[in-house]
Amino acid sequence: MTTLWERSRQVAVQAILDTAVRLFAEQGYEQTTIAQIAREAGVSQRSLFRYFGTKEDLVCGDQEALGELLKRTVEQQPAEMSAWDALRAGFEVILTANHPPERALELSRLIFDTPSLHARYIEKRLRWQAELVPIIRARLGNGSGRPAPDTQAKAIVATVFACIDTATELWAGHDGRIDLADLYDQCLAAVRDHG
Repeated sequence: MTTLWERSRQVAVQAILDTAVRLFAEQGYEQTTIAQIAREAGVSQRSLFRYFGTKEDLVCGDQEALGELLKRTVEQQPAEMSAWDALRAGFEVILTANHPPERALELSRLIFDTPSLHARYIEKRLRWQAELVPIIRARLGNGSGRPAPDTQAKAIVATVFACIDTATELWAGHDGRIDLADLYDQCLAAVRDHG
C-alpha cells in the first residue's frame, strides 16, 4: 500500500515531467531552463532537483536504475535461453519501466532530435554495454565451464544495442504506429540473416 507521501511524490514527479516534456516540445530542449520548468510545474528548483538530479534526467530517467534493471533481467533469464533472447527480454522490461508508451515515444523523439541529449544517451548506453559483457560471456560459456571470448560477447551486446537504437529511432520517426518489438526483430534479423 502506498503512503500519502509516496502518492504526493508521484503526483509531483508526474506534474514536473508533464511540464518539462510540454516545454521541450514547444520550445526545444536547449532553450528550456530548469527555472522555467520548476515555475510552470509549481515547485521550487530545489524540489525539482530532489526528484530529478539533472535536466537530462527529465528526459532519460534514472539511467543507473534502468541499467541495473536491464542487467538483473538478463541475468534472471533461464540458462538455456540464448544470449540474444536474454538481451531482448531485458530490453522489453526497460522500454516501459519508467513511462507509458505514449510518453516513451515523446521522450524518444526528444533524444533522437536533440544532439546534446543523444550524445549523453549514447554515453550512458556504452556504459550499459560494458556492464552486460561479463553477463553475456558467462551465458555463452554455459555448459563449457568457462566464459566465452570477449569478442563474441562484445559483438552480440553491441549488435543488440544497435538494433534497439535503430528500432527506437524508426518507431519514433513513425509516431509509434509500428510495433517497436517488431521493428527490433526486423533489425536483428537483417543483421543475423544477412551479415
